Amino acid sequence: MTTSGSAPWGSRYRLVAAEKWKAKSAAMGSSVTQALVDYARPATGMRVLDLATGTGEPGISLARSVGSTGHVTASDLSPELLEVATERARSKGLNNFSTQQADAHHLPFPDHSFDLSTCRFGVMFFQDAMQALSELRRVLKPGARACFVVWGPFEQPYWQAVIKPALDHSGGPLLEPGGADPFRYAKAGSLPGLLRAAGFHDVDESPQTVPWVWPGETGELFEYACAVAAPFRQMLDRIPEEQWPQIRAEAIAAIEKYQTGGEIRFTVDVIFVSGKA
Repeated sequence: MTTSGSAPWGSRYRLVAAEKWKAKSAAMGSSVTQALVDYARPATGMRVLDLATGTGEPGISLARSVGSTGHVTASDLSPELLEVATERARSKGLNNFSTQQADAHHLPFPDHSFDLSTCRFGVMFFQDAMQALSELRRVLKPGARACFVVWGPFEQPYWQAVIKPALDHSGGPLLEPGGADPFRYAKAGSLPGLLRAAGFHDVDESPQTVPWVWPGETGELFEYACAVAAPFRQMLDRIPEEQWPQIRAEAIAAIEKYQTGGEIRFTVDVIFVSGKA
């Protein structure tokens, strides 16, 4: 889910992870994806824009919901990730799904083009959120909903297990000041306030706790978390090499507390936010 001005998010990390862990990553995120689809309430025949789609979700799931008379346009700044999304949609036989490389701050669509928009864990990384939200409102039809899901706080079990052990050894902050911040809208009212300022109305904010289940082993999850942790890259890079065995051991011990059989069963706190254009 690369976006303009978010170089630290780094599509190369996402692409590596998408290729190596695509099935397990999709499984882990499936509950959040479905919860966002349910929250968005797509209807047959809708034209939907999925912003910062990355490798294609929730756009692919939405394409199933809007049927053959509807259409989903999945946009992202990274053409490499969009290639993955295109192939995933093709493998599922979806003919009502297309991709468009696009900067969220300057969308290449006419005014009032879409009946619905979604964005899954992307809006936190927009460099100028007001500009991007204003652009989104422009391309939505009057009364169309924009629906987002963002991370709740860092202080929750998943992040504390997979990232905090590294942070404890890093000797510095989790995130660089002014850099990419996955938790930018964790505070209640923060994203709704921006939506209202950008001209959206009937704004809603709905915190939820949803399953976040990795269908594999603890070591795999730790490796995956480090691979996709581009917002934390500067923190990770300042850790001396000799400390990594200890960090890995601490992280795996923390992750093992959530292991059940062949799965690692976290829940995550996320926030759903919507507004009408």
